[in-house]
Amino acid sequence: MIRNIMMLLTLVFFFSCKDEVKKEVKEKIIEEKIVEKKESPLNALTEAEKKDGWVLMFDGKTSNDWRGYKKDHFPNGWVIENGTIQCLGSGRGEAGNKEGGDIIFDEEFQNFTLKLEWKISEGGNSGIFYLGSEGFDQIWRTAPEMQVLDNDKHPDAKLGKDGNRKSGSLYDLIPAKPQNAKPVGEWNQIEIIVYKGTVIHKMNGETVVEYHLWTPEWNELVAGSKFPKLNKNWADVPTKGYIGLQDHGDDVWYRNIKIKKM
Repeated sequence: MIRNIMMLLTLVFFFSCKDEVKKEVKEKIIEEKIVEKKESPLNALTEAEKKDGWVLMFDGKTSNDWRGYKKDHFPNGWVIENGTIQCLGSGRGEAGNKEGGDIIFDEEFQNFTLKLEWKISEGGNSGIFYLGSEGFDQIWRTAPEMQVLDNDKHPDAKLGKDGNRKSGSLYDLIPAKPQNAKPVGEWNQIEIIVYKGTVIHKMNGETVVEYHLWTPEWNELVAGSKFPKLNKNWADVPTKGYIGLQDHGDDVWYRNIKIKKM
């Protein structure tokens, strides 16, 4: 009888301790999330990011340092609202808004990590360019593009090859795998790393694309695509260039844009 009572008390003590541990773990997770939220202000850098060399590219209030591609001003087809850079949908597709067009940050970058968040409208299309130049009439004639898309309703998701026109992909060349873009209206976090020809796309915390510029494999990949028709030297991507956001005729929002040179 005494033995049974002792076993019962032991079990009660064990499960009480287990519940206490679970409670402590849960409280720690909540606490960490609160701290993380406090340390990740919108359109601003944390003290840790500043010390680590990150630079803010958008302050959430102005279009400072942004301008239209091959223009000296920020086009009217884009607005700064609610802490975002928003492209105003024109319904003109790739032609973009008559008062819009693609925009670029007015500084060239070579080796870097770029972070930002994007949100697309229903049926929308846009893109993030990097290593672009102003040697042509359009930035996409020179620059690789990380696709931004409503995968469910925009027809581009069904074109190309093996999903290489879906969100996060190296547009029309390498599909994003896994395909983890969030639904329309939700923010996606992306990271683009460029270092001495190695390029990595990350989306929502996962690496989805990796490739290497200027290699035989890269040249072969581009040769079998549509890009040589747009620019016969398209594969010879510049070692240093502009970062741009695409006006593809649809509403799209960008925020928390920051960069770290390497």
